Amino acid sequence: MSAPAPSTSTSPATRIVIAGAGPAAQALVSQLDGARFAGTITVLSNRDDTPGELLELALLPQVSVRFGQPASHIDPENRTVATADGMEFSYDQLVIATGSAPVASPVEGASRCLSYSTIDDAARIGEAVSEVTKELGRRPLGILVGTGAAAGQAEAVLRARGVRPIRTTARPAAVVPGISAGLAASGVVFEDGSSMNGDLVVLAEERVSRDGLAASAGLQTAATGGIVISKDFRTSVPGIWAIGDAAAFDGVRLGLLVAAASAAGACATQLLGAASVPTALPAAA
Repeated sequence: MSAPAPSTSTSPATRIVIAGAGPAAQALVSQLDGARFAGTITVLSNRDDTPGELLELALLPQVSVRFGQPASHIDPENRTVATADGMEFSYDQLVIATGSAPVASPVEGASRCLSYSTIDDAARIGEAVSEVTKELGRRPLGILVGTGAAAGQAEAVLRARGVRPIRTTARPAAVVPGISAGLAASGVVFEDGSSMNGDLVVLAEERVSRDGLAASAGLQTAATGGIVISKDFRTSVPGIWAIGDAAAFDGVRLGLLVAAASAAGACATQLLGAASVPTALPAAA
C-alpha cells in the first residue's frame, strides 16, 4: 500500500503515542512522516539496544523513541500511558503495536532455521530459498515444523518457491546444522531420537498476541488472543488503535492477514483523519 497523501491539516498539538517498536510500529512512523504529520510521535520501546531502524526514526524531528521504556499501563479516561519506570505520556491517539510471542520456548538451534510468523516473512524466506536452490543446483527439500494458519501459509510459500515441503506437527528437540554456510539447518531431531533430514528447515510454530496491556485497560480482546479491531484499526475504546501481531481481526492475528507496511499505511490514513477533527471541549457547568 502506498503512503497516505501528504496532509498539512493536522494540529501541531496532536500527540500520537505508539506502544511497541517492532516492524509494524516502525512502518507506521515512516508512513506518518511521509504524510507530513505535524504533531508529535512518541515510541515506547521495550528494547534496551538501539537497532539502526529505530535510530533512523529517532532522528526525525517530530519523533521521540524511548528505548527500554515499554508501556505498562494505559489510562483511557485521562488518555495517558505509563511506562515500567514510572514515566507518563499523554496522548490524543494511542496505537498499540506490541506484537506477538511464541507459545513455546525456542527449539535448540532455532536461530539457524528460517521462521514464518507473519506474511512479511514470505519475502525473506523466498530470498533464502533462492540462495539454497542456487547452491544445491536442484529443487530443495524443506522440513516444515508447525501447525495452524502460519504453517499453512508457510507451506504455500515454500511450494510457490519450488521447495518440496515435508511437514511435521511434532515438535523437535533440536535442529541439525547444515553442511555449509548457505545451509544453516538441514534437519531436525525429536525427543525419541528419530530425525527428519532435508535441505532447509522452516519453523512456523504457534504464536500468541501480546494483548495484556490492552486487556488491562479494558479493551476488547479475542477469545484466541489479540486486540479486537475493526476494519479501520480502531479498538473498542475511543482514541486507541492497534496494528501488527498485537491486533486480531475476525479472530485471526493481523500479521497473518495484512503485511505490516500495508496495515501501517491504512492506519496512518485513519490517524491523520482523526487528528484533523478538533477535540470537543468539556461542557460548561
